[in-house]
Amino acid sequence: MDRESLKQEAENLRTLYQQLRSSLAEVIVGQEEPLHFLMLSLFGGGHALLIGPPGVAKTLMVSSLAQALGLSFHRIQFTPDLMPSDILGTEILQIDPETGKRYFRFTPGPIFAHVILADEINRASPKTQSALLEAMQERSVSISGQTHPLPAPFFVLATQNPIEQEGTYPLPEAQLDRFMFAIFVGYPSREEEMEIMRRTTGVWNPQIKPLLSADKILHLQKIVRIMPLPENVIRYAVELVRNTRPQENPDTFIRENVAWGTGPRAAQFLLIAAKAHALLSGKYAPDVEDVQRVAIPTLRHRMVLSYQAEAEGISPEHIIRHLIDHKVAVV
Repeated sequence: MDRESLKQEAENLRTLYQQLRSSLAEVIVGQEEPLHFLMLSLFGGGHALLIGPPGVAKTLMVSSLAQALGLSFHRIQFTPDLMPSDILGTEILQIDPETGKRYFRFTPGPIFAHVILADEINRASPKTQSALLEAMQERSVSISGQTHPLPAPFFVLATQNPIEQEGTYPLPEAQLDRFMFAIFVGYPSREEEMEIMRRTTGVWNPQIKPLLSADKILHLQKIVRIMPLPENVIRYAVELVRNTRPQENPDTFIRENVAWGTGPRAAQFLLIAAKAHALLSGKYAPDVEDVQRVAIPTLRHRMVLSYQAEAEGISPEHIIRHLIDHKVAVV
């Protein structure tokens, strides 16, 4: 695609982005940053994990976004007794009324939708979590040796409640790594909370009109992928990721506070997210600032901190900001 075509596609993407934000503002009060990164994950073709306390509109955010995108949507409430077949589907024995012959017919589970809300994913057993995460990676479901492709585009937007941890099964780091972003959803400001009360304690029935379609979203994802990527930006992302690893970084702060750094998938997601962020910012190629802007939600869930860091209250965000501010990564 030549520069002029890319410029036109970028303009179209930004226009659609602004329309989506305006449409969602009719339903969601505030939460500007979480919504921005949710859309980045959609345009980048990745999954996202939303982490926040109850009542901050995580579920409403996802369902409203699915409506605005014109995509099918299923919500799956994760509980300890949820089985993989409850998500993926199962084969049911059928009898042909004419011939009397028995056969198995596959009945799709709720995962067969464009947008899946995996509500409180850490409440399900590891076996059920693995079934979902395998489908996220492969974008297909295998039952009795038969492969059933999932709809395209396919997004899993999972939620976690960071407060109640009793009876939960935290996602292992290898599974967390499959999420493009870990998005923190916080409490609204005082003014935003006042507006929420005005809207939700009276007659309030907002309608969201579909602005996109599955084919259009696949096209926009392709535009993000073909966007040119400068060599210095690739080098920066790779060095930023490598410097999270204490085995490769001589920095004492990193060696003392990080047990395991991030893997190569982190750099892949960094660059895809930087491309999407650049397009939405009016650029035709990402720069180092775009990588820095998406670094925290992309990297925060991929590293394992040391016992010393946990004891001293050092978070992954501290590690990432340290790397960016001290220019540990080489451009």
